[in-house]
Amino acid sequence: MNLSSLAAKAGARGTPVRAGLIGAGKFGSMFLSQVPTIPGLEVTAIADLDVARAKAACAAVGWSPERVEATAFEEDGAALAARDDVDVVIEATGHPRAGITHARAAISAGKHIVMVNVEADVLVGPALAAEARTAGVVYSMAYGDQPALVSEMVDWARAAGFSIAAAGKGTKYLPAYHTVTPDNVWAHYGLSPQDAAAAGMNPQMFNSFLDGTKSAIEMVAIANACDLNVPVDGLAFPPCGVDDLAHVLRPADMGGFLDGHGMVETISSVERDGRPVFRDLRWGVYVVLEAPNDYAAACFRQYGLPIDDTGRFAAMYKPFHLIGLELSISVLSAALRLEPTGQARDMRGTVAAVAKRYLKAGEMLDGEGGYTVWGKAQPVDKSADLLPIGLAQNIALIRDVAQGTVLRMSDVDLEDDEVVTLYRHTLQG
Repeated sequence: MNLSSLAAKAGARGTPVRAGLIGAGKFGSMFLSQVPTIPGLEVTAIADLDVARAKAACAAVGWSPERVEATAFEEDGAALAARDDVDVVIEATGHPRAGITHARAAISAGKHIVMVNVEADVLVGPALAAEARTAGVVYSMAYGDQPALVSEMVDWARAAGFSIAAAGKGTKYLPAYHTVTPDNVWAHYGLSPQDAAAAGMNPQMFNSFLDGTKSAIEMVAIANACDLNVPVDGLAFPPCGVDDLAHVLRPADMGGFLDGHGMVETISSVERDGRPVFRDLRWGVYVVLEAPNDYAAACFRQYGLPIDDTGRFAAMYKPFHLIGLELSISVLSAALRLEPTGQARDMRGTVAAVAKRYLKAGEMLDGEGGYTVWGKAQPVDKSADLLPIGLAQNIALIRDVAQGTVLRMSDVDLEDDEVVTLYRHTLQG
């Protein structure tokens, strides 16, 4: 609880934490907006394929012309990672292959790496984390994003002596969303294309939030970081409000919804007929605890936790996450405490590409949030030949695929390049 003090002291002695940001999109911009008000933290360099856009983002979040002028701008993320004036690299591009390249460049240069890029993390996060440990640097999830927030809650629960029945987040979900494309995504958010563009919102990225892909990515990232299990049939998105978390998210043999103990799951803020769920958790995260003994179970009730009808399961939740506005927690923790705010440890699952429509041989897949595939969480023991969503971009199908089919590696023209080899190695442990 002394992170701000540590940062302020570092600034006062003339050794502030120096961050380099790769990717000045929405997440990165939210982080940049907070930097001027955090003593002991500086952004010394920003890398973006469009430097003019990055400078415009700095101005849009309120940076003074002098602050922008004092910041180095690069087009190449690997070049940023090699800079002597950067202590912590933030990878926020959202592109899995680029993220892997940038993370390895940072690790090789002896820099801590904060991985906003969950897409890269679910592909090869355990391998990157191991490389970082060997190099003596920190590989960390990004605080403010749901995986890091859930990892913190799980760690708190276990440190307090509770076991985990379930952990995850909320979102707005209906089964029909799996086939939504960037062309019709904004209507589901109540936005016009013009308003979304003015806010800097990328339609393919926000379509990933809607079509189930991002939820799958984040739940697998949580499972990989927290030694939790991925549902055998993928996420089910049960409608559930905060008052019912402990009742719904407990094992089926105890009256709940889950395959077993220690599961990840995303809950929906709407019923299947579109009605809003009472006291939904659309923007938040949760953990469901199991009491280790009768005394602890009695305390759940005495201290007002939402509990199930047995009294043995209780829920803790956080109703919001602030995304990039909270990212500095990871940056400062890595540099000043040498601790990650969540870290991939083992491959508990993958996110498989599923055909959004009938796809013909020769068609090019366009990856997360696009027109061709969506991502489905799958446990690791079913994952060996499944095509992960992170590799399902700019590659051609070699056979026809029916709508709803889970794609396999053998369905695409995929060469065994460095990333593919690293993914296979990571999957095999």
